[in-house]
Amino acid sequence: MDPLLIVGAVIVLFVVITVLKSIRIVPQARARNVERLGRYSRTLKPGMNFVIPYIDRVYPMIDLREQVVSFRPQPVITEDNLVVEIDTVLYFQVTDPRAAAYEIANYIQAIEQLTVTTLRNVIGSMDLESTLTSRDTINSQLRGVLDEATGKWGIRVNRVEIKAIDPPKTIKDAMEKQMRAERDKRAAILNAEGQRQSQILTAEGEKQSNILRAEGERTAAILKAEGQSQAIDQVFQAVHRNDPDPKLLAYQYLQVLPQLAQGENNTFWVIPSEVTSALQGVSKAFTQALPPSEATRESATSGASEAASAAAAEAARAARAAEEAVADATAPEATTGPRQLDAAPNPVADPLQDNQQERHPEHRA
Repeated sequence: MDPLLIVGAVIVLFVVITVLKSIRIVPQARARNVERLGRYSRTLKPGMNFVIPYIDRVYPMIDLREQVVSFRPQPVITEDNLVVEIDTVLYFQVTDPRAAAYEIANYIQAIEQLTVTTLRNVIGSMDLESTLTSRDTINSQLRGVLDEATGKWGIRVNRVEIKAIDPPKTIKDAMEKQMRAERDKRAAILNAEGQRQSQILTAEGEKQSNILRAEGERTAAILKAEGQSQAIDQVFQAVHRNDPDPKLLAYQYLQVLPQLAQGENNTFWVIPSEVTSALQGVSKAFTQALPPSEATRESATSGASEAASAAAAEAARAARAAEEAVADATAPEATTGPRQLDAAPNPVADPLQDNQQERHPEHRA
């Protein structure tokens, strides 16, 4: 094989390799640092870039996009001496590729260690309950410290999130018992409040019902009393307006007397002493001559006999009813026992019978 051909092929291959090494294509949102003879020269921008082969050294690409790093759970001691494990998530972005490459050897590891130390400082000043309920406060404090520390590294911390806070198992059991007790307490309080409201509403309803019932009874009693008062007043006015005499009252007394013995359970009945005087008053009322009146003068000739006979018949019926009532009261009881009288039964002369015997002497025989 011709040595010149071999030399030519080697030269062509060297030229091709040289050309290829002098061209660097950088993707979008990436950056590469270039060192010339061991010293930082420049940072390649996205697109096609030319470098001097064998003199310029191009370092690996640096991602300029926002990155997410999840750190493993770290044990942290709270203010009340409880160990909790906290898992964090970090969102950061490289803003200066040169500082990220030359100011810190491994910025990911540096950010992780800085996050752990800052987290321990923040959690160490808080108790467990505040740690569990103050995640936003912890996130803001972590972000402020990390952003300030990583600024000189060409890194901007956008967000720090606490993904999980895991207390010990004993603390979890105690918290579950506490939450269960709180729920039971709230349930008991709500139940008591419901019963209280129910009793209050029931009492209010009974109160209103009693008030309305009392008002109704009061109104009914007032109306009944007013009705009785009006009735008594009308009867009293009617009696006084008609001006009755004692004879009429005696006749009414005799009419009511038989009703005293009509009770089924009456075993003791006292006959008033006024019965005799009432009988005498009624007899005198129908035996004595009535005062003359206009109607009497007009019918003196034609109706004298009829009025006398009617009055005699009415007096006889009244006297008979009175005698039956007295006989019924004085008769011995066969089943319920004897009845007592207020006075010894004396024979009472019937003035009506005596008057009739005087008018009709023929009946005596």
